[in-house]
Amino acid sequence: MSATVQATDLAAGHGSRVLFSGLDLVIAPGDVVGLVGANGAGKSTLLRMLARELDPEEGALAVSPPSATIGHLPQEPDRREGETVGAFLARRTGVTAAQEAMDAAAEALGDGAPGADDTYAAALDRWLALGGADLDERSGEVAASVGLAVDMQTPMTALSGGQAARAGLAALLLSRYDVLLLDEPTNDLDLDGLERLERFVQGLRGGRGASTVIVSHDREFLARTVTRVVELDLAQQQVGVYDGGYDSYLAERDVARRHAREAYEEYDDKLGGLKDRAQMQRNWMAQGVRNARRKSPDNDKIGRNKRAETSEKQAAKARQTAKMIERLDVVEEPRKEWELRMTIAAAPRSGAIVASMSGAVVHRGSFVLGPIDAQVDWADRITITGANGSGKTTLLGALLGRIPVDEGSAGLGSGVRVGEIDQARGLFLGSASLARSFGEAVPDWAESDVRTLLAKFGLTGDHAPRPAASLSPGERTRAALALLQAREVNLLVLDEPTNHLDLPAIEQLESALDSFGGTVLLVTHDRRMLDTVRTTRRWNVADGKLTQS
Repeated sequence: MSATVQATDLAAGHGSRVLFSGLDLVIAPGDVVGLVGANGAGKSTLLRMLARELDPEEGALAVSPPSATIGHLPQEPDRREGETVGAFLARRTGVTAAQEAMDAAAEALGDGAPGADDTYAAALDRWLALGGADLDERSGEVAASVGLAVDMQTPMTALSGGQAARAGLAALLLSRYDVLLLDEPTNDLDLDGLERLERFVQGLRGGRGASTVIVSHDREFLARTVTRVVELDLAQQQVGVYDGGYDSYLAERDVARRHAREAYEEYDDKLGGLKDRAQMQRNWMAQGVRNARRKSPDNDKIGRNKRAETSEKQAAKARQTAKMIERLDVVEEPRKEWELRMTIAAAPRSGAIVASMSGAVVHRGSFVLGPIDAQVDWADRITITGANGSGKTTLLGALLGRIPVDEGSAGLGSGVRVGEIDQARGLFLGSASLARSFGEAVPDWAESDVRTLLAKFGLTGDHAPRPAASLSPGERTRAALALLQAREVNLLVLDEPTNHLDLPAIEQLESALDSFGGTVLLVTHDRRMLDTVRTTRRWNVADGKLTQS
């Protein structure tokens, strides 16, 4: 079934804080809309509205036909205790809910409830439309195709992070929704997973495909998939809709921002000139009155009349100028966007050998990393790529001395001071407040200095007292970036640092990396970052083996 979503004058906010307003949007079958904006602009809120999980504060939302199936796949696939892989796939594809509705309708039908036959027919149609009839058969095939080689009865909680990401991808590829709402679907996917996801989304484009809205900070993914971009501009309190792909949006946005600035400057110059003229005319009038009072003899009727006429002319000119000011079309000054400005505090250089592995082997269950011989030299800038589950995180753990090796040797060199963003953002997952968690990592800092630095990374007074674990993934990532600015380091270890970061923050991180003079180990599947960041070498990990180039 093809479906159309129409949003009219939508508005959303938190208390007195407005996220967006006046949003008008039509999402037709085959549209792939990229939803972009800074973290906190309301992207996830809008997805929840489109999914009918949240009512808009203003405006209206219509889906045609009303019976269309809507699939909302939020950011972090929740791994529920006791849920198997097969059950996870059935839930994420909507089949579980459809099965429950069909079972309830069948029970009502058996009890002879009025209208139960129509209810059962509608529930059956929905279950079939979502692919319930052959889901079990398709699940095994799709899971195997994405490299998820586990039994469907395996508990989701037993999967590694990479396997969980593959399970999320499998659920997406299995889905048959009429309206598909995806929140950060590229997070934690390896390059193969990204290519599969891209092919899937590209297959949705065109008049017979699903109506699709995607929130993503993966620039290359957006450039390859979306047909239109909706920008929630929090700074300007505006919603922009740009036809064309992502790169077209970037160009149009820059032109629109430049024109907005030029229009304001032209208005401001004109207004300033008219105000100066009005002030000058008022000064002339006042000066004329003072001169008339001082110099005019009582019997000089002609002179007095002439000066009165001159004064009246000046008053008329002043009134004319005032009217010109009133008739000016007011142009609001474009608001300055909050910008993350980050640097990475550099410690004195380490020894010539930063880290090394010699004949190193690590056993983790059935997985074996190695044997590996590798060396990281001072000022090396190494990108590390490889499929999920290939051993990249284990490799980093062994290099840093956190994971003991079972054979050979591995560890850091002399004078190495590590700054790290781990994939789980583990430092900020506890129940302690953000300010306390951050402060414990920099014990010499006063709390006021901690809060000031966090605020520079968009983590304000509202965030500081909250439990760190309650922060969004993007907020925890910004906290980890702030820590890199607080502590002097000479070895940066970044494991998927762009996950959950918004686009301006990613660009700032790339800039900070470029100016950092120490050693860098970067694990990323962000293809634009791989092309942008200056590197000296590339490592690839596959099935526990390391190749270097």
